[in-house]
Amino acid sequence: MKRNRIVILGGGTGGTLMANRLRRAYGWHEAQIVVVDRDDDHLYQPGLLFVPFGMAQIEDLVRPRAGQLRAGIDYRRQEATRVDTDTRTVYFADGTILHYDVLVIASGARLLPAATEGLTEAGPQERVFTFYTPEGAAGLRQALERFEGGRIVVNPVDLPVKCPVAPLEFCFLADAYFRGRHLRDRVRITYVTPLDAAFTRPVAAKALAGLLADKHIELVTDFATGEVDGAGGRLISYDGREERFDLAVVVPAHGGAAYVDRSPGLGDELGFVQVDRHTLQAKAAPEIFAIGDATDVPTSKAGSVAHFEGEAVVRNIRRFLAGQPLDGSFDGHANCFVETGFGKGLLIDFNYDTEPLPGHYPGPLGLPLLKESRLSHLGKRAFAWLYWHRVLPGRELPGITARMPRRGKAEPTQPRRP
Repeated sequence: MKRNRIVILGGGTGGTLMANRLRRAYGWHEAQIVVVDRDDDHLYQPGLLFVPFGMAQIEDLVRPRAGQLRAGIDYRRQEATRVDTDTRTVYFADGTILHYDVLVIASGARLLPAATEGLTEAGPQERVFTFYTPEGAAGLRQALERFEGGRIVVNPVDLPVKCPVAPLEFCFLADAYFRGRHLRDRVRITYVTPLDAAFTRPVAAKALAGLLADKHIELVTDFATGEVDGAGGRLISYDGREERFDLAVVVPAHGGAAYVDRSPGLGDELGFVQVDRHTLQAKAAPEIFAIGDATDVPTSKAGSVAHFEGEAVVRNIRRFLAGQPLDGSFDGHANCFVETGFGKGLLIDFNYDTEPLPGHYPGPLGLPLLKESRLSHLGKRAFAWLYWHRVLPGRELPGITARMPRRGKAEPTQPRRP
């Protein structure tokens, strides 16, 4: 029997859970599984949101990548430079190459601050920050501690971004933070978004906009940031509008891994791998699959999506190597806990075709959906343990399935035909 080599580029959420699931699916004699990443720091990215508010420490969010992989998985610290789909070869910066029978691209999304004029020169660690990196989150914590009043602007420059609700969560937590310091009446918080609403899905957007209004957080929509003027304290849109700030929390534009751009036919114009959205098979070559933030699928770039995709990708790799038709059942399932401050949160659950709906998840007796609750806050805070001990090891979560559940949800009523 041939021993297939499965190469996984990326040792983050998607790559790690894929490797661990595949190791359980295949014996050592059946498949060699190789995970490659350019560094050895596995970061629990959702925790960065809490660092600026003193609710998490950077050192508690990072663990060695190799330590999250099951025995029998080969971990290599190298930087990929391109993929040759014709010869099934990955090229690395040190001049070495690696051939594969199946390739899984799980290299996530990267921040592109240079894509916005002035952002890289906008006064980093002075009054323009991002909490999407450990360094930025730590610097923002110090900036908030010094902040005694003025205008804070929170701005995702463009979409898609990792965890698209996170900038909104920052606004909610900032509201609670300054109320706790008895400074809220001296702090003006504004959420500036390129979208025409608070979120991408109308039902959730309405609920989130209501929360912004309740907390006296301004909402500015349809603002396409073209320049960040750190010295002058201005966001400038492409149409010439300006939003002034004393402190800016900016989420830079995102793109796929640089090596995807250097691999003809593999990615779209942003460097995200083009895949069939139901099988996760790459359009460039049948033996390539992608998972998580690295894909171009039209759903949130969130850890929950990578977790749900993992089941589908493992199943389809097994089918591909067995010469069987692929399973096109992945439905774009995503769910997100939204931290809303003061020990509360809300949960949204949706897929490609279904809006976030009210009700409960994962069933009638589950967590409330689209409604603030203490349970959702506790769920978000508890998820860190589940991440390290259940999600990354590739274990199933009791009652949680890859396909979006409909039980417990208030389905919209269809108008009667005359």
